[in-house]
Amino acid sequence: MNRFLKACIQANEEIKRSLQSGFKDSWFEKTQRGAGGDISSRLDLFAESIFIKHLHTFGTIESEESGLICNKVLDQNGAKIIIDPIDGSSNALSFFPYYGTSVARVNAQGITSDAVVCNLSNGDIFFKTGHHKTQQGTLFSSHFHDPYDVPDAKIGLFEKAYAHPKLVKSLAKAHLKFRAPGAIALSLAYAHTVKYVLYVGNYRSYDFTAGLALCDRFEVIVEEDYVIVSKEKKIAHQLEQLVQSK
Repeated sequence: MNRFLKACIQANEEIKRSLQSGFKDSWFEKTQRGAGGDISSRLDLFAESIFIKHLHTFGTIESEESGLICNKVLDQNGAKIIIDPIDGSSNALSFFPYYGTSVARVNAQGITSDAVVCNLSNGDIFFKTGHHKTQQGTLFSSHFHDPYDVPDAKIGLFEKAYAHPKLVKSLAKAHLKFRAPGAIALSLAYAHTVKYVLYVGNYRSYDFTAGLALCDRFEVIVEEDYVIVSKEKKIAHQLEQLVQSK
């Protein structure tokens, strides 16, 4: 494991320890509209500050909350770190246990060299570096393994399903069961255990860069207004047909 991945894990562990101490009242406060278009909470900004502390020496940081955070010394290297400090912040602030963080380091050509997605609610963490396989582990543990796999998964994950009632009906007719948990990077990290992951909406790099890097061995379809991931090519293209016909 390289220094960057270790720093990402340390940042997630620091955030997790803070959450375990109890949510602060100030974290529920809303602030300004972030670079990703959503209103940032103080929880988002708190997590962002932890990542900046741990990762600023590795290159320029681009955050969903504050946008481009430059490190002029390292800009010339072309490395950029894309972070979503809290993936699923509405879940977190509703005490719904499906929220986490997303970090990706990309080179000057836009290729992801390192990716880390963490589920802060249960401590699951997934990471990938270079051409190595995705690994899974738990915060505060040094044991890592291949991600758990469910060969005959019964459900998919459909993010932003609430905004697409016609497509929901089409999935029901096609007997493609799903859940809509509300944190796209996490859902992509769990792609090994579900039938598919579907997102319909505007594509934002903060939400997808790390998660998609963890899915490089799957069938992946990325368009401007939808993303589909599945272990089964047939299912991926069936979903695309349904999305295009909605």
